[in-house]
Amino acid sequence: MFWVRVDNRLIHGQVIETWIPYTRTRSLLVVNDELAADPVRQGIMGLAVPHGIDIFFSSVSESVDLIRKKFDHRLSYLFILFSKCSDARQAFEKGLMFSSLNIGNLHYGPGKKQICSHIALSRDDRTCLNYFTRKGVDLDFRCVPHKQIQVDEW
Repeated sequence: MFWVRVDNRLIHGQVIETWIPYTRTRSLLVVNDELAADPVRQGIMGLAVPHGIDIFFSSVSESVDLIRKKFDHRLSYLFILFSKCSDARQAFEKGLMFSSLNIGNLHYGPGKKQICSHIALSRDDRTCLNYFTRKGVDLDFRCVPHKQIQVDEW
């Protein structure tokens, strides 16, 4: 099984120090339109990734094709990061099927409701998460893997 996470910070300490070892990831795919078009930021983010972990960057629109071409036979070693729920939904609608979605961090902002210490949801976020629930995708609200799911209602 591959892992899919929504975290507006993308690559950071929790991903590097806890999720990569926990999931036994060998390949990290960061799906973000702005980052896919910015090789300088890609290089900077890549510096944080441990030796031995392959890192790839893709736009949302190209992500499903990239996954099919590069990872079809090694999906169990893939960890996919999205910065927004809507990007994960767009990839899902294009054919990236997953059964669980980890919601790691969504910063607070105007018009968002804080549902736990690390997640604030906008109306669009709620609509997106409801979409996944209707599609049978389990929602996993955890910052790090050794913690219990930290949200009952959203």
